[in-house]
Amino acid sequence: MPTTVPRTALTPPTGRFLAFDTSTDRMSIGVSDGAQQWLHEGAGGPLSSATLIPAILQLLADAGLRLDQLDAIAFGRGPGSFTGLRTACAVAQGLALGAGVPVLPVDSLLALAEEARFQWALANTSADNAPQTITALLDARMDEMYVQHFRLNKGACQALAPCVLVRPEALQLSAVLQSAEGPDSEAKHGLAGNVFEVYAARLPALLTDCNRLTALPGAAAMLRLAPAMLASGAALDASQALPLYIRDKVALTTDERAEVKRQALLEHVNPS
Repeated sequence: MPTTVPRTALTPPTGRFLAFDTSTDRMSIGVSDGAQQWLHEGAGGPLSSATLIPAILQLLADAGLRLDQLDAIAFGRGPGSFTGLRTACAVAQGLALGAGVPVLPVDSLLALAEEARFQWALANTSADNAPQTITALLDARMDEMYVQHFRLNKGACQALAPCVLVRPEALQLSAVLQSAEGPDSEAKHGLAGNVFEVYAARLPALLTDCNRLTALPGAAAMLRLAPAMLASGAALDASQALPLYIRDKVALTTDERAEVKRQALLEHVNPS
């Protein structure tokens, strides 16, 4: 069932936006009329291809909005599930073209970092205790993670570098930790994502000294990002609703999967 969320002091004023993300195993949809938000979640990835449009239309009906009344349609462009990204782009293109409204492509890692920023802002009464930098981590499957570092600047997440693919044990935080001010830089750095359980035994020990939040990119974060993106000129024509692929290869071959298992077994038997 969809939920209705009133705008709070931590949620900036918004226009009329539709936002959706299917880059992960969770489908997330949101609609804002500037005063309230209507949110819906369901199964994502490949399953979203059959349920995304009906769920969007129902949420718009709940909000009393037509597509042509929107300021823009925000969609998660990736990186993430290949099928999920293609679904999001196709739906964004079709809806925006038919309604004559622009699209706002939102990076998955930015939406994740924004969600973490928002959750930590809710939990911390003092800004001195909140993380000043955030590393967004999404499981990319195939034994890798999508990683991107962000700095908080006046309540906004600014990317410090492009998103990259990293093996869990190869994650490096030294550069981003050095950018955090003060002697307790680890405490001022936050990690957000869905990798902490699946790669628990392989992540560097340093991560235990940082704030950690299990989270995913979602429509609520995208609705918070949309007004500033629209104002900054990030809106594009519907035809430009294209996915962001960090990895060109969708899956490993049979031989490659066997080699990954062999290397994992060797690492388990002979840990460094």
